[in-house]
Amino acid sequence: MALYAELHRHLGGSVVPRVLWRYFQRNRPDLAQQFDEYGAFEEFYTRPRNTLDEYLELHTLVESVQTDETLPYFVYRLMRGAYIFENLAYLELRYTPYLRTSDQLSQSERIDQMTQIVEIVGRASQLGDYPIVTSQILCMHSRLPYEVNRAIADLAAQMKQYVCGIDLAGGDAHYAERLDEFVELYDYARSLGLNTTGHLYETSEGCYPELLPYLMRIGHGIQIPLLHPELLGEIAERGQCLEVCPTTYLKTGTLESIHQLKLVFDRCFEAGVDIAICTDNAGLHNMRLPFEYESLLTHDVIGFDQLQACQEAAFRHAFAWPHRQRPASILTEILQPESRSESSAIEDSLLSKPLKI
Repeated sequence: MALYAELHRHLGGSVVPRVLWRYFQRNRPDLAQQFDEYGAFEEFYTRPRNTLDEYLELHTLVESVQTDETLPYFVYRLMRGAYIFENLAYLELRYTPYLRTSDQLSQSERIDQMTQIVEIVGRASQLGDYPIVTSQILCMHSRLPYEVNRAIADLAAQMKQYVCGIDLAGGDAHYAERLDEFVELYDYARSLGLNTTGHLYETSEGCYPELLPYLMRIGHGIQIPLLHPELLGEIAERGQCLEVCPTTYLKTGTLESIHQLKLVFDRCFEAGVDIAICTDNAGLHNMRLPFEYESLLTHDVIGFDQLQACQEAAFRHAFAWPHRQRPASILTEILQPESRSESSAIEDSLLSKPLKI
């Protein structure tokens, strides 16, 4: 039964180790031969890194094999796993389309090819066997030139049948030198009527209050409650939601312990700031969304009431969820009358029978 919404998942980091390994064995033996066996590859692929930049380098490994020809292979397996193993009813899949185009083409030709990439991902993610409401978030990138990032914003506006929003990725510590440029791009994106999120306040080096007014959701944002709790009031007033991805911060060396997230959740709930719990890079982490929930609960970071509030917030802040309610509420309404009558019938039957001692 699909019940959950995932608002922050990267296409590159969502390929689980086993799927990627099988692809390498069948199609890229040159990459597979770097490892003695699958176990060695999985350990390399999923182990924690020292910094966010070191961690993000792993994306280039997957991006290099996610082409127009191979994307359906990866997207199909991603969607199948999300439905069967994670109970997802809604998924926003984010990536930088330019990085899936051919590096043999000129910049202008690669910009043109981005349309094809978005269409391929959009069609591949619409599976009758695994019915998940899905849409794409296109990521501008801190290491791409202005012309490419603006073209990504234009493409998002032109392909709203597949795209629900825009993002900025590439490591938030790298925004500083081009901050005015990124502010302009977000202002432009809002003028096009685009939904906006952005990797921001993930690390202590990525705190840029200048970008906050342009975002509808904040990708990560954990340094706001940790280092800048004075901002929580205006975050709440804007109705912004933090996309918190617990395992990421342990894999990138941003946090030393998951227990440090308790302050994030406590301060956000006190200030009335919504949090959506996400996986970020489920493949790199060997992690699924229900396991993120379980981990937060078992480490006493949150309680069940807070978990339910976060699950509800995910649907409320979803850019392309077409219903007013989340699936659990819809199912409750459908089942409630029948459940009441069945319960009454069972109760009457039990009461009419004498107890045997």
